[in-house]
Amino acid sequence: MSIYSPKQQQIAGKIESKPALSNWKDWKWQLRHSVRDIGTFERLLGIRLPAELKEQCTQTLEKFPLAVTPYYLSLINRQNYAQDPVFRQSFPSPQELQMGQCDMADPLAEDEDSPVAGITHRYPDRVLFHISNICAMYCRHCTRKRKVGDTDSIPQREEIEKGLAYIRSTPVIRDVLLSGGDPLMLSDEHLDWILTELRAIPHVQVIRIGSRMPVVLPYRITNKLVSMLKKHHPVWLNTHFNHPSEITSSAKEALAKLADAGIPLGNQTVLLAGVNDCPLIIKTLVQRLVENRVRPYYLYQCDLSEGLTHFRTPVGKGMEIMESLIGHTSGFAVPTYVIDAPGGGGKIPVMPNYLITLATNKVVLRNYEGVITTYQEPESYEQTFCDRNCADCHLDLHIEGGAEYEAIGIERLLSDYDATISLTPEDNERMKRRNDD
Repeated sequence: MSIYSPKQQQIAGKIESKPALSNWKDWKWQLRHSVRDIGTFERLLGIRLPAELKEQCTQTLEKFPLAVTPYYLSLINRQNYAQDPVFRQSFPSPQELQMGQCDMADPLAEDEDSPVAGITHRYPDRVLFHISNICAMYCRHCTRKRKVGDTDSIPQREEIEKGLAYIRSTPVIRDVLLSGGDPLMLSDEHLDWILTELRAIPHVQVIRIGSRMPVVLPYRITNKLVSMLKKHHPVWLNTHFNHPSEITSSAKEALAKLADAGIPLGNQTVLLAGVNDCPLIIKTLVQRLVENRVRPYYLYQCDLSEGLTHFRTPVGKGMEIMESLIGHTSGFAVPTYVIDAPGGGGKIPVMPNYLITLATNKVVLRNYEGVITTYQEPESYEQTFCDRNCADCHLDLHIEGGAEYEAIGIERLLSDYDATISLTPEDNERMKRRNDD
């Protein structure tokens, strides 16, 4: 069971007289008493910032607001707060106002890939559905700073209806990811309505929810919420733990409720300088996640959003961390390291190179120890099951319910039924010269 620590009691006592455990564990109480200014942050935590730093951080809040729950605040080590990973994720820094040359308001071009308000349709068979611009906490490393905090709102029902209409009219969509903000900032009733509408769409097979509530406000995971989510299976939930210190007894309790309800859990970690850019920290994190039935899903390279320069690490640091995981811990505890490509290119896996070279019938590989070995390919390989002419295929593939689709991108080049032999950027100078000639 989650505990009510002396530090939590002290913080609660500064918020109201005669603090009660029932209040502390009430997620709505936590939201009502969210810390939104530096003075309250100092008072509740019992620290005093240097005057110059306080003034600089106050200027930061004019552009990027502050919001942190009393619960998440209580995780900060006040004796060494400046180096604390929770403090660095929650407290404003003057470095956020230092815009790098590559910083962008919308680095992932989500707005450009939005056919209707609230929908980002980037991948062929799935969409991102923004159903809230509110979070329990404003993470200092948030990639959607243009939406979260700056626009503190929940989309009106009419706007949600437009997103639902787009999903209904686009049969290729089989997977809907509810995002924001944080979808769990909605009431149980409002979220139930959205899930009910989505579940009534025949071609929607999977619904996913992206939420940081298990990290920053685990008391939101109530029995009532979990019972409601169970009605709409298959529902998946991805959360966002960045450091082992966030996996508290309260967080474990919330994760157990979700897992016991049959909700598959994943985690998306962002690689952050000064927070978790250490192989030992990440290995400890992923091992504690799987111990609590959470599958490490992605390790993100920090995006090029405005004000995140101080959080970014070289890609080489991520590769070093992956080398410390692959072969050194359980395979299912190893996340995929990705760069979410600027301009809307989507998530690109970046992994250490284990394929050294290849010949006609042999490949040379290396393992995590540096052992070099070979794999003998078949001396002759003939595809007998099909002729790869998918457009005219008459074979019974035993995939009832499988949807037909048109191959795109690299898959299109690999297919035998399409005559395309290359993919060429629109602004290719050589192609322009050909057209001019």
